[in-house]
Amino acid sequence: MIIQIKGNVKYPITLDPSVWIFDDRKVKLEEAFTPSTVPNEDVIESNSKLNKPPVNHSIKKYNKKELLEHSYLMPIQEFIENAEADKQVSEAILKTTDNNEHTITYSELLESFLLFSIDGKQIKENGPAYLYYGDGSNQDDPIKGIKVIELI
Repeated sequence: MIIQIKGNVKYPITLDPSVWIFDDRKVKLEEAFTPSTVPNEDVIESNSKLNKPPVNHSIKKYNKKELLEHSYLMPIQEFIENAEADKQVSEAILKTTDNNEHTITYSELLESFLLFSIDGKQIKENGPAYLYYGDGSNQDDPIKGIKVIELI
């Protein structure tokens, strides 16, 4: 239940969505596509210039009930940036567990989210993650079963 980021990158990365439930960067699904939380170009640019958001830097007591009642997404941009894509990368091929491939633009990928938890549980069926576009345009039909993100 891992996701590989590979292709025209300096550092291929393997992601384990099962550990994201305690990550400070996660976003609740029901809040992700409201106008105040959809990342826009100004927010993305300012985030890239400022310090990155903390990743489990604070020790919090998590409300277990809350974690088990909500579905969570993880913004994908920081993971893609850490892989250091080549400058010529313009697209990403999303390979799924059902052996399908979906091609999206690199900019769409950077603004996307990965759904990794439904009602506080790891996604087993069609998992390990679903991809949602940053604008929420595919909320009713996310790309399911993401196992490889290949940058081309």
